[in-house]
Order: sequence, then structure tokens, then C-alpha cells
Amino acid sequence: MIYEYQKEEYSISTDKTKLQFDVIHGFLSTSYWSPNIPMEIVRRAAENSMTFGIYKHEIQIGYARIISDCATFAYLADVFVLESERGKGISKWLMECITQQPDLQGLRRWMLATRDAHGLYAQFGFTPLDKPETMMQIARPNIYNE
Repeated sequence: MIYEYQKEEYSISTDKTKLQFDVIHGFLSTSYWSPNIPMEIVRRAAENSMTFGIYKHEIQIGYARIISDCATFAYLADVFVLESERGKGISKWLMECITQQPDLQGLRRWMLATRDAHGLYAQFGFTPLDKPETMMQIARPNIYNE
């Protein structure tokens, strides 16, 4: 099911046909979390995730994706709003839309990784890991540079 949200001149859509991959790739390939990510990986990640495009007059200005089984777990990834549109409450509105998404209700755990947006995510119930010793990872931070 496709969801659409409207607020003044902005819209958020889960319609993958609206995604502007030049904008998404342009941002993600220069971000601290996915430098040099190939376009093909960006496309494949979107195909296999629940995506949220943010648009101003049909021009994409932000993005987020959720990796989830829609029953117990969700991981929030690749969240961004272009610098020219920051400071307007768009990220907060995006998080409201995501956390109210019908397919994402009643989940046992949500996760994300962030270097600098703790304040935003805390408003939506995210906290530091209560038992980090129970979590493990395989991390390849420079995988796109190899």
C-alpha cells in the first residue's frame, strides 16, 4: 500500500516510482555513513526496503528507508534532508509519518545508527542501547572504497 502525506508545499510518499535516485545517490555517496556507495546498491536497498521520499513541489529533498519484517523489528536507515531545506521541521514530520505508519505498529524493537541526530530521534522514543553487551555487529565502514 502507498501512503502519501501533505504539509504546505511538502509531501512525503512511500511510492517508490517517485524516487529520484540521482538525488538519493548524490547525498548518500557523500554522507559519513555510506561514502562512495554505488548507485546500484542504492537502488537495490530501496527496492528491498520501505521507502519515504520527501518532496517539495515534486522535487526530492529528503529520504529515509525502513528495513523491517513489519511484525517484530525495524531498522531506520539513510535518513536525510537536503541542507537547503533543513531547520523547517521536515525531519520531525518525517519521523512522525514513519512512526505512525500502519505496517510498523506493535514492533518489539526499532534500531538506528546516528552520529549527530540523537536529539531528533529521542523525541520519538529512541534511547541508547540499554544492554550494548548483548548486541553484535559485522561492520565494514569502508566497503565501497575497497
